[in-house]
Amino acid sequence: MPRFYFHLRDGGQLIDDPEGTELADAEHARTEAIKAAREILGAAIRYGIEPASDAIAVVDSQGQQIMVVSLAEVLPKKLSGN
Repeated sequence: MPRFYFHLRDGGQLIDDPEGTELADAEHARTEAIKAAREILGAAIRYGIEPASDAIAVVDSQGQQIMVVSLAEVLPKKLSGN
């Protein structure tokens, strides 16, 4: 099974995920990134703080970035202004 890494992006800085997670494919990695983004936003709201990052960069085992999931894109449409 392929391994995917979920690096947190805060502006131009990346906070590395050194362990990664084995998942079936990139679609499963996207689902996990969306869940993680929602958890980050939920914690920030719960504690009344700024989110720890603005996006999650998903990287494959070869070090290639395959997608970026921004925290803004996981907000409900009414809250995101779209």
